[in-house]
Amino acid sequence: MAKTAWLEREKRKQKTVSKYAKLRAELKANGDHVGLSLLPRDASPTRLTNRCRVSGRRRAFMRRFQMSRLTFREMALAGLVPGVTKSSW
Repeated sequence: MAKTAWLEREKRKQKTVSKYAKLRAELKANGDHVGLSLLPRDASPTRLTNRCRVSGRRRAFMRRFQMSRLTFREMALAGLVPGVTKSSW
């Protein structure tokens, strides 16, 4: 499990991105790069990272299922992910 501080930091970044989204869009449309540089650094959506909904893991994230590969494997083998079966050939 990821540390609580990391998860809280991601939540804070998400709030900052949504707060400045409209202003960023206006500044980008006008080509005002100076105004964009005056915004907080965390206002950029590229600073957000995908995290597993179950474990909070950042690496090996599967976007389709919103979880890491390790959590996905455990849940799929337990039959907790609908529509997923173990392949065999």
